[in-house]
Amino acid sequence: MALLYVALLHFPVYDKNGAVVTSAVTHMDIHDIARSGRTFGVRRFYIVTPVGALRDLAGRILRHWGTGHGAEYNRTRKDALEIVRLTEDLDDTIIDVEHDAGAPPLLLVTSARTRRPTITYGGLRRLIRDGVRPLLVLFGTGWGLTEEVIGRADHLLPAITGIDTYNHLSVRTAAGIILDRVCGARDELEEART
Repeated sequence: MALLYVALLHFPVYDKNGAVVTSAVTHMDIHDIARSGRTFGVRRFYIVTPVGALRDLAGRILRHWGTGHGAEYNRTRKDALEIVRLTEDLDDTIIDVEHDAGAPPLLLVTSARTRRPTITYGGLRRLIRDGVRPLLVLFGTGWGLTEEVIGRADHLLPAITGIDTYNHLSVRTAAGIILDRVCGARDELEEART
């Protein structure tokens, strides 16, 4: 089995006007994506931001739930947050994954914008099962990953779509859906179709 890593990039991402910005780190994203990651066997979940004050904030959140009262109050949250790592940029994240896994990761990106995917969720499940290289799935905050980041990817995953044209899920919801599609239990009939 390939090791699976997830990163939440706060830079470079777009704002609603298409400008490249650094977005804020939110405690809900940290908690919820870590919980989904731990549930579905993610090795590490990276919070990626070049802003030192935001890394410090995330570090305070992690320390609160990792030691002392927070850890005693909610052990399952402590367990989930143990997979979280803080990095300054995508390159540092890739280096950390390579150091941990012993090989450079394949990069997979997600986007709510309609695009032609290069791999299906079933294809990603096969990559995980076959275990050739570690996999790093990148999620963007704000209004999504920049074209520069998307251009670095080895594969683009299909967008999550609903039943209408409205498509503005929170990143933590999208991460949970994608992790379920890739790592969640499948019945034999469904697996035969992919």
